[in-house]
Amino acid sequence: MEEFVVLVNPEDQVLGLMEKQQAHLNSLLHRAFSVFLFNNKGEMLLQKRASGKYHSPLKWTNAVCSHPRIEETYLEGAKRRLKEELGIETELSEKFSFIYKADVGNGLWEHELDHVFVGTFEDEFHLNKDEVEEVRYITIEDLDKEISENPENFTEWFKIILEEYKHHFNS
Repeated sequence: MEEFVVLVNPEDQVLGLMEKQQAHLNSLLHRAFSVFLFNNKGEMLLQKRASGKYHSPLKWTNAVCSHPRIEETYLEGAKRRLKEELGIETELSEKFSFIYKADVGNGLWEHELDHVFVGTFEDEFHLNKDEVEEVRYITIEDLDKEISENPENFTEWFKIILEEYKHHFNS
């Protein structure tokens, strides 16, 4: 099944739909969301992308990042992908949005108006192995150290979004 993204201008006004891979090839601005999940110890959940992903396979990233469908709100899309990828449901709150552009290799770009959500989760995961290889929790300090030592192990967009997240919550 072809997946489409919602093309927008910087003010989030809809310009149309485009097949996802085509939008990534053309580096066109589109709607996206990112979810950061934490456990009760304040550790962040990371997911390792499945080996079959068409870009950034087997790289670590935040809990969920994807695109809302045309008929969905950002929050509805985020909750749908939590269920589809991690097999979970939890409350989320939107914290901020921003625009970024990241080269993800092979001529593909993420150019997204990204809405960032945060939630907590302490229960069992039911991973969709077509999407997620594995998950783990990590402290922000240990995460910063890992990214500094092995940046190639993490998705390009996650490194950008993480810095934006820290900027919003450390300032």
